[in-house]
Amino acid sequence: MNYRIVLHTVGRILQIEALLMLLPLAVSVIYAGQDGTAAIWAFLIAIGISLALGFFLTYVLGKNNNLLFAREGFAIVALAWILMSVVGALPFVISGEIPSFIDAFFETVSGFTTTGASILTDVEAMSHGMLFWRSFTHWVGGMGVLVFVMAILPQDTGRNIHIMRAEMPGPIVGKLVPRLKDTARILYVIYIVLTAVEVVLLLLGGMSLFDSLLHSFGTAGTGGFGIKADSLGGYNAYLQWVITIFMLVFGVNFNLYYLILIKQFKTAIKSTELWVYGAIVFVSGVLISFNIYPMLGDVGDSVRHAFFQVASIITTTGYSSVDFNLWPGFSKAILVVLMFVGGCAGSTAGGIKVSRFIIAIKTVFKDIKKMLHPRSVAGVKLEGKKVDDKTINSVSTYFAFYFIIFLIIFLLLSLEPFDFETNFTAVSACFNNIGPGLSAVGPMGSFSIYSDAATLLLSFAMLLGRLEIFPLLLIFTPSMWKKK
Repeated sequence: MNYRIVLHTVGRILQIEALLMLLPLAVSVIYAGQDGTAAIWAFLIAIGISLALGFFLTYVLGKNNNLLFAREGFAIVALAWILMSVVGALPFVISGEIPSFIDAFFETVSGFTTTGASILTDVEAMSHGMLFWRSFTHWVGGMGVLVFVMAILPQDTGRNIHIMRAEMPGPIVGKLVPRLKDTARILYVIYIVLTAVEVVLLLLGGMSLFDSLLHSFGTAGTGGFGIKADSLGGYNAYLQWVITIFMLVFGVNFNLYYLILIKQFKTAIKSTELWVYGAIVFVSGVLISFNIYPMLGDVGDSVRHAFFQVASIITTTGYSSVDFNLWPGFSKAILVVLMFVGGCAGSTAGGIKVSRFIIAIKTVFKDIKKMLHPRSVAGVKLEGKKVDDKTINSVSTYFAFYFIIFLIIFLLLSLEPFDFETNFTAVSACFNNIGPGLSAVGPMGSFSIYSDAATLLLSFAMLLGRLEIFPLLLIFTPSMWKKK
């Protein structure tokens, strides 16, 4: 393990986090007359701590010697996300708006991992600066903090692909263009443009600039922190449809948008994962529309709320337009299944990912065919290309680890005095980076009901889900830290 480049890179990330806090600081200054100055001082102190710690790690303990391999990539990603969440929680604690550090850490982890689960019981009581920071963490974490770093820092060692593979969601991660730095920049340009378009469309629907920015941050990062007690329930149908569409847009593999930019429309539209993703959304939306129609009594409302919640859950955004906790059991069952499916690989969505399910199902059929015809030579294809054995094995390993860890976390959380539905969906919502669950942690509830130990456990679950298990698990492996 090359400790010095790990500390150097993590230190630079903390310096960048300090710069990112300047935006909510500016918002706090703008709204100082309404909110007071507590948030301003909180951000100034947090920025100072982040800069000091970042400089110490970068220039005192660390060194950029370009000796970065897979294990360093995993270590950088895991440590960066943990430290960013610790430092990012400081403004909440210092300002007194979330007095408990454990609760503030949970809220910040939920933001950076784009989960959207919250311990707040009165979100509208928060200051504008804290609300902005809370939602801005979604936008920062959506595409990946380290991908952002690669896009803006000058060096490109050629080995940063190890960092990108450790952070980006999905079974396969590669470059769009030869230089990884240019790939990161392309991804962020697409990300910024789509976010800006959503902001404009929300403004056209009568939403204020502040609300438009924060809801666009949550949609782009597929995070879903609400800034109102009823999430998006109080906004008009136009605004709900705009957010529905953009939730689905951000759940698509960003590589497809790049293909559209370079005018390879046929290649983009032929994406198997895209068609399966669209089919799941359409079928789920139609089934729920029929199921909730007798309750709502209006076709338009039934379709709008059904597709809004389907888009919100499959993309792991977590916004709500209605209290779906009150829906029939069939509709809630569909939403719970969608929690595990997630969006497309290479998107900002969480969950297991559509591509993994496609590979897993095709592998099952291949094995069945092999049993019936032992001499046959059958392979698994995705997007017209053969999936190599390494990727198939990694998908199988991921599924195995996923369900083992899910069961362990669920059993531990079951020590809390809450019903099965609450605990099961709490783990599902955090591990898959969804946000709301059902019952006590439903869209109108919060995670404040859990003890400090359970809150830390669920924070760990969110990090595991966002980093897709392995980077976080590997830092607890002694052999990972041995020097070569």
